[in-house]
Amino acid sequence: MKFLVVGGGGREHALADALSRSSNVEIYSVMGKKNPGIAALSTDVYICDETEIHRVADYAEANGVEYAVIGPEAPLEAGIADTLAERGIACIGPRKEAARIETDKAFCRNLMRSHGIDGCPGYQAFHDPEGACRYIDEHDVNLAIKPIGLTGGKGVKIMGEHVDAAGAKNYIREIKGDVVLEERLIGEEFTLLAFVDGEHLVPMPLVQDHKRAYEGDVGPNTGGMGSYSMEDHSFPFVTDDDRDRAFAIMEAVIAALNKEGHPFIGFLYGQFMNTANGPQVIEFNARFGDPEAMNLLSLLTSDFATILVKMAAGTLTPADVTFAHKASVCKYLVPEGYPDKPQEGKLLTIGDYGDAKLFFANVTLDNGKYYTQTSRTLAFVGMGDTLQEAEQQAERAAASVSGAVRYRHDIGTMDVLDKRIAHMRSIR
Repeated sequence: MKFLVVGGGGREHALADALSRSSNVEIYSVMGKKNPGIAALSTDVYICDETEIHRVADYAEANGVEYAVIGPEAPLEAGIADTLAERGIACIGPRKEAARIETDKAFCRNLMRSHGIDGCPGYQAFHDPEGACRYIDEHDVNLAIKPIGLTGGKGVKIMGEHVDAAGAKNYIREIKGDVVLEERLIGEEFTLLAFVDGEHLVPMPLVQDHKRAYEGDVGPNTGGMGSYSMEDHSFPFVTDDDRDRAFAIMEAVIAALNKEGHPFIGFLYGQFMNTANGPQVIEFNARFGDPEAMNLLSLLTSDFATILVKMAAGTLTPADVTFAHKASVCKYLVPEGYPDKPQEGKLLTIGDYGDAKLFFANVTLDNGKYYTQTSRTLAFVGMGDTLQEAEQQAERAAASVSGAVRYRHDIGTMDVLDKRIAHMRSIR
């Protein structure tokens, strides 16, 4: 079988790596910049902007690709799944209208409200900056300010955390006022992903991302500095009822999309805030998260190609999907100065990283040497019977790299987990 992997980051390296563990699979890749990890696993690589969807489709068609798996959100927004389907290529990634669950935050909230789906916080959508600013003036509460469109995980500002009221209004005017203003949710975040075949959902282990740039969860938001999961596939601050409620919300969203005539095939990412009253939806993504894909696909023990084929056919069952009962910790290395002023073109030396898995992201390979680019560089995933074992494996691997890069030492540590547990106890 011939599979096309679209995208060139760490997430897509994880997708290609999981596919490479399947038998009788040829991997073809499209990416804007050459990822050395994906290239090493691919029969052929085409360098092309992933949003140039007709060029991508031409390449897939010319190489006899049967299935395409889409990594990033931008080509989904551009309608790549629709275009591939017109060429007779099965796409694991939703069509443009279904992808609006991520690409249009107002659409997402309105869908949840109109179908009476649980977990939707109070919100108001605006398409002009002054109306949104007046709303802030008239409501003396902290709000979450969310640009309606895509922001690469970096656009949300929380009043009382990132900005005050004046800063919030400045930000709204800066982004021209296409925003959703939502009630600020207090609790602990967790992510639940599911494989979706258009109707059926099969959940994956819970995982938690770390968006903030620096240790202690401070600094600006990033695309994600790392993530972790537990050996029991849950978290101590998430009850079985919390998890069941979150999954039921995701099932309801897929059913609502079907009722609206927009079936969803792909990876549904539910980001939840576990509050005093249970899980509330922060957002949905229409694809794997980055870095979460590296954790979850490293733990996957069933055949990934088979899962994708059954997703495309609408025949996926829970029996098709198994994960190792191990903990995982992913630590991203980023250029010094990231995210505001990343140092580009700096030499990296990768030492002995032991049993950890290495995933390349935004890195250049030139004459056998690696150099930083302007975004996240590479990541290591450690796995173990306990979180401590997984974290130590990932930490040793990350420490093996020398050069103008840094990473968060605290991701996956018991100190961070204990703080999450204590905070959840304090609000319940």
